[in-house]
Amino acid sequence: MKAKIRAKALELGFDAVGFAPAVADPAWRAALDQYVAEGRHGGMGWMAERMDQRANPQGLWAEVRSVVTLGSNYAPAGDALALLEQGDRGNISVYARGKDYHDVVKKRLKALARWMVDNLGGDLKVFVDTAPVMEKPIAARSGLGWQGRHTNVVSRDFGSWLFLGEIYTTLDLPPDPVQADHCGSCRACVDACPTGALDGQGRIEPRRCISYLTIEHQGAIDPELRSRLGNRIYGCDDCMAACPWNKFAPATTDPDYLPRMEMQAPRLADLASLDDPGFRQVFAGSPVKRIGLDRLLRNVLVAMGNSGDRRLLPAARALLTHQNPSVAESASWAVEKLSSP
Repeated sequence: MKAKIRAKALELGFDAVGFAPAVADPAWRAALDQYVAEGRHGGMGWMAERMDQRANPQGLWAEVRSVVTLGSNYAPAGDALALLEQGDRGNISVYARGKDYHDVVKKRLKALARWMVDNLGGDLKVFVDTAPVMEKPIAARSGLGWQGRHTNVVSRDFGSWLFLGEIYTTLDLPPDPVQADHCGSCRACVDACPTGALDGQGRIEPRRCISYLTIEHQGAIDPELRSRLGNRIYGCDDCMAACPWNKFAPATTDPDYLPRMEMQAPRLADLASLDDPGFRQVFAGSPVKRIGLDRLLRNVLVAMGNSGDRRLLPAARALLTHQNPSVAESASWAVEKLSSP
């Protein structure tokens, strides 16, 4: 059954397939309890609300017996950080430059799920970052890779660039062997983090993480951290791109993950002029749409303030009276920064 599932998954466009038992690991719950107790989930209240389901696959679905973990390679063709040198442009994380991976992966998961039910039987459920699932620990248990010091899964074949999806099934499938941790003494990801969000022991402080700050965080961004965001307006790839294992990752050729033209190097001034209809048009089918226009404008204004490009002053001043307080405050900060000698 595993060989058939693997072959069908690869046929449907997945790049990596692993199998794990659907049983709880006490270490997962202990780490999750500590994470929430220390408040590191920040504004992500849903992490605290559904801890029992997240820490144990059978807490989410009592009938599950095995987990099929699927990985999709989205490795970029060039330097993921090249745009950070262009202050008048906004840098969008590699994963969000193409189609929304949630939609792409879920469509393929459903196709594989239908095939499994028709050919192998059993009941199942599919997930892709939309339910309380411990995706990265399960992926590591499935043999897809190991969790690096940046907390993300690292694959010997695809480096740090893997989208993850899961199929919970009632089928009893033998597990794949777990891979050893091959990070060794390397601290490249820890040293690369612009805000010092990684402690080097595989733990992250999301409230300092640029991905959290630009995507999940609502309200104004801490002034002490703004200068470290550079021109990152949605997500951050620094720790991922620094991983030496990426040299083994072939650039994706999947058309769904190739960057859209408007996502590669958008002008900050153009983004600052967007209204709601324009925002929806530009970011239709993109993960960026989930943060809404106001959060994007806040991020764009921080990038403007960091640019040192006085030509952006008119665009920043135009948002000084914005109805959203965090946007207006960020505009004021950007204007002050750009007006300084």
